[in-house]
Amino acid sequence: MPSKISIASSPAAVDWAISNAYVDYDRALDVMARRTEAIRDGRANELIWLLEHPPLYTAGTGAKEEDLLNAGALPVYRTNRGGQFTYHGPGQRVAYIMLDLETRGRDIRGLITNLEQWLIATLAAFNITGETRRDRVGIWVRRPSKGEAVEDKIAAIGLRVSRWVSSHGIALNVDPDLSQFGGIVPCGIREHGVTSLADLGLPVTLYDVDVALRGSFERLFGPTRPIESNELEI
Repeated sequence: MPSKISIASSPAAVDWAISNAYVDYDRALDVMARRTEAIRDGRANELIWLLEHPPLYTAGTGAKEEDLLNAGALPVYRTNRGGQFTYHGPGQRVAYIMLDLETRGRDIRGLITNLEQWLIATLAAFNITGETRRDRVGIWVRRPSKGEAVEDKIAAIGLRVSRWVSSHGIALNVDPDLSQFGGIVPCGIREHGVTSLADLGLPVTLYDVDVALRGSFERLFGPTRPIESNELEI
């Protein structure tokens, strides 16, 4: 039998696309559905798609209605990803992750661990220490200026794996309107807040973050190949 391939190693380059205009959520779902099917059928490469959404809330399969605090504030989309409520909007870098776990090894936990390490390595490029917590999803930063035990979430992970191809992905707060998180209980966690690179005093651009994301991704997952956003229409 062939040996199991690590999530972190794949000789084939992953397509890397960046959309500069805001992407409607329905369009993102459509692109992901068609692309994951094409990956599964061997008609398309794996894909990382970086984008921004207009302001909206999404609810994962574990979302609780009581965690939607202001139902009329923004559009709400019910999704088939894991997790609970989160906010997407301008200034937040969303990365949709379409990887073939059939060829990389059927290890969902390993994929999530690598996504966490990807985000932590990206934050380290800006001298930010991101951390994981066993009882909380996402990436967290300590806020000693606010109190010894205060931590804020800077990045979320919400994934779906269907027939061993992943979709949905991660969201890293670069400089979003953090007040919009007040309309939900982010990821069902009431006792901690959210932050961003800008909130931490780092006025970096999305371009800066994209460069760091790509470099740290390649170290963990293998090579990438830039493509134009119109090549997403498969």
